[in-house]
Order: sequence, then structure tokens, then C-alpha cells
Amino acid sequence: MTAQDQQWFTAQELAGLPGMPTSERAILDRGKAGEIERRKKQKGKGWEYSFSSLPVETQAALLKQQKPAPAPIPRPRNNAGPIDRESLWDSYERKPQSIKDEAARRLQALQGVERLVTGGAKKTDAIVQTAKVYGESRATMYRWMKLIKGADRSDWLALLAPGYTGRTATADCTDEAWEYFKAQYLRPEAPAIATCYEFTRQAAEQHGWKLPSLRTINRWVQEIPTTTRVLRREGEEAMMRLYPSQRRTVRDLHALYWLNGDGYMHNVFVKFPDGTVTRPKTWFWQDVYSRRIVGFRTDRTEHTDMIRLSLGDVLERFGIPEHITIDNTRAAANKWMTGGVRTRYRFKVKEDDPMGLLPQLGIQIHWTTVFNGKGHGQAKPVERTFGVGGLGEYADKRIEFKGAYTGPNVTAKPENYGETAIDFDEFCKVLADAIRHWNAKAGRNTEICAGRLSFTEAFDASYQRNADKIRRPTAAQRRMWLLTAEAVTVHQDGAVALGIGKGASGRNRYSCDALIDYIGRKVVVRFDPDRLHETVHVYQIDGRYIGEAECIHAVGFGDSRAAREWARNRTQRSKAAKAQAEAEQRMTDLQVAEYLPEPTPEDTAPLQTDVVRGSFGERKRAVGSDLPPESGDDEERVAERYGFDAVIGTALEHWKKQGL
Repeated sequence: MTAQDQQWFTAQELAGLPGMPTSERAILDRGKAGEIERRKKQKGKGWEYSFSSLPVETQAALLKQQKPAPAPIPRPRNNAGPIDRESLWDSYERKPQSIKDEAARRLQALQGVERLVTGGAKKTDAIVQTAKVYGESRATMYRWMKLIKGADRSDWLALLAPGYTGRTATADCTDEAWEYFKAQYLRPEAPAIATCYEFTRQAAEQHGWKLPSLRTINRWVQEIPTTTRVLRREGEEAMMRLYPSQRRTVRDLHALYWLNGDGYMHNVFVKFPDGTVTRPKTWFWQDVYSRRIVGFRTDRTEHTDMIRLSLGDVLERFGIPEHITIDNTRAAANKWMTGGVRTRYRFKVKEDDPMGLLPQLGIQIHWTTVFNGKGHGQAKPVERTFGVGGLGEYADKRIEFKGAYTGPNVTAKPENYGETAIDFDEFCKVLADAIRHWNAKAGRNTEICAGRLSFTEAFDASYQRNADKIRRPTAAQRRMWLLTAEAVTVHQDGAVALGIGKGASGRNRYSCDALIDYIGRKVVVRFDPDRLHETVHVYQIDGRYIGEAECIHAVGFGDSRAAREWARNRTQRSKAAKAQAEAEQRMTDLQVAEYLPEPTPEDTAPLQTDVVRGSFGERKRAVGSDLPPESGDDEERVAERYGFDAVIGTALEHWKKQGL
């Protein structure tokens, strides 16, 4: 309750205020003497004293002491009145909070004066006493009252804000000049304001445009929305960084429930077995819950086999995750890994594409967000592993790689750049040790580690608690991730040919008896790229296993031994097929005849019908016909000649009368 609403005060509240004694006893005596109006307390014992009967200075002090906050004033939307209300409130909203607080203090003081006058005090006395309480001069109080004179009460707060001068006159500027400047300034090349202004000034002189000063243009540029300036000058990706990133919790997950993967190019020169020297690339699989690196493979470039084999390491050691987040790189989103997923957006989805490894294992795939054709790295926590203080510090800068470190970019090369290159096997050994240290570092500041645990400790604890929820791969599933898949058509001879491994003797061909049932149809062949001359595994398009197919090796034209071996195998297969056919057809022809039904004799009785041939007048012979006239006595011959089935009744009599 404010002082304007509160009408009665206790002696304790009044003691020491301007115009009142310092002791409560003296205030009680004034009440007894009738100098101030009093009444019994509504609750408890004692007396209360009327606000209106107090001295003016006491009333002013009470008004300030209560510090009444001005009621919220809705921003007006009309332009009625002697002032530009839109301009007034626009100016108020742009002012800092300190200015708004001063406006509220001034409003409080003027409301106090108004309250004192309403209570019966003279206006001059009310202004003088309020000025003393607020530490202002009487002239200042009059100046404040002049600011609000004739204005609606709802506008007092904005009018009392210091520094308000109304809408100032704007500098003259031709619309074409301003638009020309914005076209120069809002470009991806991001030219400086001064440069754009110079070009605009030259165009203004040529076309007679009015153009304000550079200082004014600088102020106007700041009024262009920030999102517009960033979008036009820096691009969509930069504009998206202006918005806060989404925070996600992982407490509803558990270890190995959700993985995310990405590739990282090391800043180390490595010498591969074939003698080439380049920077290798490693594909990492990271557990989203604990942030532990659970699998990785390294090679000179990022490719499908690297991703597949590294995932196989995870599945073999820990189990099958439920979800995986990857981006749309050609290696990660290839059809052998994600085939059959309808939300893939890098490759065309064909009906006869083989189902990818991840869908067949029941793993749900999530694609990272794409902005303006670029992947959104914040969607994958593993991206933070590659940042400042990440694996680059733990692996690339190891002492074992001295002289092979390249630096993060071409402008930050170390002094010993290019002195040596590390053997690939040695690099893999050191990288594995670095990842072990990375996972084992204690005090990780993540949601699960909470500044105490390491990635490994957080993973192991959750993995043990949720071991019953984690799926383990079977032998058939292990065969799926260790082999590359290719969809091929079964030839008429029951063989399949792979499109890779083609040499001087043509494509590698494979065959087995089970493929005969799939002649002309597409099947999926899973194979090890390093062992193309061994057996391959054949599946149906939907992933059902057919069997193993052996490689058909090409032999020399005059190799009689190989020919005899091939003939012997063909004879054995033929005998096996005959035996299978005999076993399949157990009933002989004679046994089949015994089950045939007895034949039923045909009914020879004449058919009865009520149909009667009609009469259609004299029958004429065709012009030039060589048929001789026939006697009307031979009715059967007439009927036979004209192809009638029966001659009866009125039709015969009619023909006799006509002389046929």
C-alpha cells in the first residue's frame, strides 16, 4: 500500500519525520491535545494518526518514504494530442535504465505535490516542502510541472525523462542515393562504409542526388537490422551464429545408446607403406552420453571401409548402439552404410539398392543439420574434440612426432616444418596411446562427468548399469560389417560378377548352387576387398542370407588338368541335382494314373429346343451364282446346301410354294 492509499499512521512511523517530534510520547501528547486527528488502532492497542491532519512537510516526507512506483502505462498507439506520442515513447524506450529511473523519481515528486494539494495544502507550500524532501529547488519543481502541463497523465513518465527533445529533423537524402549506398554496402565482399560513401557521392554528383554527411550515413548504417547486415555481408552461416545454440541434456541416455562420428585430418606428415608422405585422416566414433572415443580407424583419406571397420570395432567390443549421428559426406552417407534410408539426401534412392549396414543392424540414423549447403558442426559433440586443447594437443604435438608436425595452417608452420615423416605403423601406435590418455583424463567438465570423472569412468559406470539394455552382435551381423557389399545380377549360368577387381582376365566371377534360383534377379554380394579370390557371401536385396559363393578362377586355354577338374565338379553337381529331383518327385507316372477319375460316358439323347426358324420372304440367288436350281422335294439336301440345322414347319411349306 502506498502513502496515497494509506490514511492512518502510527506514532512509531511518524517519529523523527520533518514537522514531527522525535519521541512517540510527544506525538501521543499532540494527539491528546487535538493538534492531529487520531483514532484507535484497528488491530491491537494504541492510536493511529490521520495523514491529512499532519503537517505538509510530514506528508511530503511520508510520500517519499513510501516510494510509490508509477503504475504501468500502456504505450499509446495513436497520434492524437499536441505532441507526437509515437516519437515521445520511442525516445523513452531507447533511453538507458538510469534515465528511466530518474523519470520515475520526478513523477513520484509531482504525484506527491498533487496528493498534498488534494489533501488541503496550498500548492506553493506543497511544492516547497516536496522540493526540500527530494533535495531539489523550487524552480526545478516548476520546470518539471511545465514539462507535463496540458499533457495526458499517461504521458507524464515519458515527458519527465531527461533529454527528450522530440523528433529531430532528419538530414535530406534522396531515396535513390540511400538505396545506391545500401546496394554498395550490403554485399558479400563487405566493403568499408567510407568506400561505399565515396562511390555514392560520385553518383550523387552525377545524378543530382542529395546526400548527407558521412557521419550521418554511419549513424544510419547502425540502424539497419544486425541480422540484415550480417546476412548480406557475412552469409547465412554467420547469421545463424547470432542466435543462441540449443542446449540438450544427455541424462536420459546411457552409454553406447547414441554415437556420433566424424573425420579429422591430423597435422602430421606420415609415411605410408607405399612410400607416399601425406597427412592422414582418422574417423572417430564418440559416445554421446559420456563423450568417450569408443572407436577409430586411420588411413590417408576418409573412405567407406575406414568408417565401416571402425564401427565394426565398436560393435565387436561394446555392442550395437540404438542411434547414430553422422553428416552427409560421401564416405559416411554412402549407400553401403545407409542404403534404404529414405531421408538420405546425398545420393539417389533406388528400389534395388541393397539395404545399408546401419539399417540392417537396427540403428536409427540422424543427419546433421545443413545451413546453406554446409554441415552444422554443433550438432555433433565430437566436433569439440577437434577444437582448441583437443586431440590435436594430445596426438599431433606428441614428442614422438617432432619434426613431422605441420602446424594448424599454412601461416602457423613450426621452425622444423617438414624435417621428417613418421612411419604409418608408428603413428597408429602413438595415436592409440594419445586417445587412451584423452579418455582417461579426470575432471572433465561435462554434464555427466561434472568436473570429477573422466570420459572412461563415466562410460564404464553407465555401461555396467545398463548392460542388459545393450544389444550384442551375432556371428551373422559380424559378417555384415567386415565385408563390403555390391548389388549385382545373377547371370544365366548361376554366376555373379563383381564390378571391382577387374583385371586382364575380366571381372571376378563367383558361383554356388543356391544362386540358380535367383537367375535374372539382383542379389547383394558381401566381400572383403583384400581377399577377392576367396569365397564371398550372397544375400537377397532385403538382407536375407543365401549362401557362400566360390571364386571361379580363369585358367589357361590348354590346361587339361583344370578342365578335368571342372568337368568332374560339373558331373558331381549334375548327379546331385538328379538325386534332388528324384527325392523331390516321389510319385511315379503309374501312381499318378491310379488317382485319375473314371471317365463318364457322353449323353447321346437329342437336344430339345423351342427355337423355330423364321420366314424372311423369297430367297434370291446372288448375281452370277453357279449354284443350280434345286428341287423342292429334297428337303434334306436343301437344308444341307444352305447350311441349316433343321427344316421344319411353315418354312418348308413356304419354300415349296415358291418353287425352290
